This record gives sequence, structure tokens and C-alpha cells, in this order.
Amino acid sequence: MHSMVIKPGLRSNNLLIYSLAQKVAENQTSHCEMVSSSARLIFFCFFILFSAIATTATDHIVGANKGWNPGINYTHWANNHTFYVGDLISFRYQKTQYNVFEVNQTGYDNCTTEGAVGNWTSGKDFIPLNKAKRYYFIGGNGQCFNGMKVTILVHPLPPPPTSATMAANVKSSDSAAPLVFHKGLVGLRALVLAVASIWFGSGWI
Repeated sequence: MHSMVIKPGLRSNNLLIYSLAQKVAENQTSHCEMVSSSARLIFFCFFILFSAIATTATDHIVGANKGWNPGINYTHWANNHTFYVGDLISFRYQKTQYNVFEVNQTGYDNCTTEGAVGNWTSGKDFIPLNKAKRYYFIGGNGQCFNGMKVTILVHPLPPPPTSATMAANVKSSDSAAPLVFHKGLVGLRALVLAVASIWFGSGWI
């Protein structure tokens, strides 16, 4: 049986290689930790930005708790709301009885759906207000004549608040804060929250 003899020079080379490998591994670990920290920071910044965007959209529920039904003064309701580009207007009603049409001013005045530019029938309709203009909505099947009609004026987005305005808003309490809700954004925001809780909670990456 032959025994393997390691020469002193070879042993030194092996120790040198091992030492270099260990340093590379340490550097790689440090690099991974830096990548992890950077990734978490990027994710956190994205989440903050997304939250800021999501909270700018207000959902205006037509008729509030009365919904979209005959015999309601929707002009009074509209006059108590301010609509901005990016907001939503939503209609809640019995889908087996009513519906919603977006029409022009002539259709609104005459309660006719001819030339309608939109029609919704789900019973829980969320309609984005993407342009600064006046919108006209009516109920079909003759319900417009029973008061199911509403017109709203959508304004351009207001300019960013000044530092003085922001300070005043912090000191004051606004009981009529807009309801933050957006059909697509809320679902995505919930997903981001779930991922964030798992990611940061369990130390992924």
C-alpha cells in the first residue's frame, strides 16, 4: 500500500488557495447582503410611491347609501361633490331592474339613449373619470324620466400643495376625507402589502 506524501510547497499552495477561496466567499456573502438591502430599499420606495398614487383617487358613490334609484335628487348629490381627473364615479343598483348609460347633453335633456357612449349593467359599476369635462349619465328603460339622471363636472388635477398648506392640513382634522378606493389599485395595493409582509417578515433574499 502506498501512502500519499504532501510536499511542503504543495501544502502551502493549498492553504493559499483555501484562504483566497474563503475571502471570495466572504466578499460574495457581503455582496449578496448589499444586493438584498438594495432590493428591499427599492421595494420600499416603490411601495411608498404606489401608496401615494393610490390615495389620490376618490370613489364617488352616486346617491351615497340611497344608490341609483328613482325619485332621488341627484343634482343635489352632485353639487356636494368635487370631481377631479382620475377619480371614479360608481353606481349601485339592482341589476335586474336598472342600468346606466353615458350620453351627451341632448340625451340627458331628452332622456334618450340614442348615441350613448357607454352602457353598464353590473349593478356595481365603477366608471373612471379620465378627462376634465362634463359627464352625463341616465338610467335606461324610461327610468330617466323618474329622476335617474345625473351630470357632473370633472376638474383638472389641482396643483401640488405648498409647504404652508401641508402644515395647515396636518394641524386640522378633516372629517370629510375622501373615500380611498379604486377597483384595480386597491387589489394591487393589497397584493403589495401581502408581499411586503412576507418579504420583510421572513427575511427573503
